[in-house]
Amino acid sequence: MKILLSNDDGYMAQGIRVLRRRLSDLAEVTVVAPDRNRSGASNSLTLDVPLRVLEIEPGLYCVQGTPTDCVHLAITGFFDFEHDMVVSGVNDGANLGDDVLYSGTVAAAIEGRFLGLPTLAVSLCTRPGSGGHFETGAAVAHRLIAEMLARPLDASLILNVNVPDVPLEALRGFRGTRLGYRHRSEPIIPARDPRGRPVYWVGPAGAQQDAGPGTDFHAIDAGYVSVTPLQIDLTRHAALPSLQGWLERIDG
Repeated sequence: MKILLSNDDGYMAQGIRVLRRRLSDLAEVTVVAPDRNRSGASNSLTLDVPLRVLEIEPGLYCVQGTPTDCVHLAITGFFDFEHDMVVSGVNDGANLGDDVLYSGTVAAAIEGRFLGLPTLAVSLCTRPGSGGHFETGAAVAHRLIAEMLARPLDASLILNVNVPDVPLEALRGFRGTRLGYRHRSEPIIPARDPRGRPVYWVGPAGAQQDAGPGTDFHAIDAGYVSVTPLQIDLTRHAALPSLQGWLERIDG
């Protein structure tokens, strides 16, 4: 069993180092991760410049690119062997609701699924002063992966896992969830560079809006691990008949 491990926090991040150690009894783990923090990179793929891969130590590689670059390179020919699964994380911060559209952590898992492998994205819902219990996130990933090996899920699923930032014994259990929604993002933050020219920071994510029972937000707030099944197909199938009727007016 060979697991490809990646993230968007960079190859030196605490979460990926802890997860690499924790999964070593389940499989041969190879890390291919960005050379620096690439949070928010989403599914971007670098096509305008070549990518450089550095071997830091046996089994640990860093890429001057995005999380998607890392997984794509690793699966499409960089190695002379095949991987059996892609695991992304443990991310430093939640990937709940709308976050999945921007998340490099989730994007690494999606790329693995694009290329035909079962995938899992794991995020620790850290907050200021919450403790940074990455061992909890790694233990949760270990438990889920062991179960996936024993009882494989539908191969089309991408599991987006969010873990409360608490000691392992404080977790209340696991919940299958749907994605919630946030309010509109907070306003941009104007600033000045050292030469006095205007620059702008993207504002913080909005507060929870759709966070009721059944959502990933609700599960985390109640102390449960949230496991959300994602899919690649973004088609709004239910809208196709009405869309076709609308288009027929254009066709005449």
